[in-house]
Amino acid sequence: MKGRRSSSDSSSSSKTKKPQYSKFTQQELSACKPILTPGYVIGIFIIVGVVFIPVGIISLFASENVVEIVDRYDEGCIPPNYSDDMLAYIQNSDTNKTCTRSLKATKLMKSPVYIYYQLDNFYQNHRRYVKSRNDKQLWSKKHEDDTKNCAPEATSNGLSIVPCGLIAWSLFNDSYGFSIKNKMVKVSKKNIAWESDKKHKFGSDVYPKNFQNGVLIGGGKLNSSIPLSKQEDLIVWMRTAALPTFRKLYGRIESDIQANDSVTVIIENNYNTYSFGGKKKLVLSTTTWIGGKNDFLGIAYITVGGLCLFLAISFILVYVVMPRPLGDPAFLSWNRHPAGHQL
Repeated sequence: MKGRRSSSDSSSSSKTKKPQYSKFTQQELSACKPILTPGYVIGIFIIVGVVFIPVGIISLFASENVVEIVDRYDEGCIPPNYSDDMLAYIQNSDTNKTCTRSLKATKLMKSPVYIYYQLDNFYQNHRRYVKSRNDKQLWSKKHEDDTKNCAPEATSNGLSIVPCGLIAWSLFNDSYGFSIKNKMVKVSKKNIAWESDKKHKFGSDVYPKNFQNGVLIGGGKLNSSIPLSKQEDLIVWMRTAALPTFRKLYGRIESDIQANDSVTVIIENNYNTYSFGGKKKLVLSTTTWIGGKNDFLGIAYITVGGLCLFLAISFILVYVVMPRPLGDPAFLSWNRHPAGHQL
């Protein structure tokens, strides 16, 4: 009986699922377990404050050096006789959509001067809108008949639309012409789209077909003789924005605009934002090493740095006025039993 019992015990022990002992499986590897004493906490807050505040000041200074002109023109470009029915004006193909605006540069704007159009209350991040495209069709000619997810802009008269979907259909189609002192200013539209988008998302063998041929015209039209990889206005528009107020790059002015120069802008006011209460703005902006005008980053750094210095000073005062004796770290469990086991 004893022999049988010992053999059964050995067989059960050999079939055990207990893992082989190691410091890794038993979580006994050496680890850093810092003790946050008042000195360490105060020192960390001071370092963060001393670093963050100068970075925030430098960022704010760089943002202030950006020269920006913003002009809202969607209401200003409406003729007086259509002021009560702006939607009728934009939907009427017989009305003159040309509008002249005058902008004044308050400071020297060094080249390149970036031209943006800004739309407000336009939800490009709507789920159905974002999904209304077919990336395979945009990339390869062999998928030009693949219009999955593109409804209601998938086909026109039984033929596939290239590019299909609501995003392409609603392409922004206002245009701008600039002149300074009665001299036309050239606008460069080269390299306004991301290089990765041009190379990896829009095919060089894919050409527009049956685009904006339906009864309801959404936005701009495309040149059917130019491949999608070369149509940078479309590529910029197809990169959907995350927020309802956004800017997209229209082009660049490769010459300086002097201080107090008056910039005359000829606008073709074609894009319909009136049906949903949207706004259209033209933006001329320079850039610095931090990018365009954005005070938020500098304010955020200064706020966090100031808060850290305030907490550091508060902790110093509390530590001096009401000191608290610290416990002996030798009594911590991991110092008494380095292997991590209670005895």
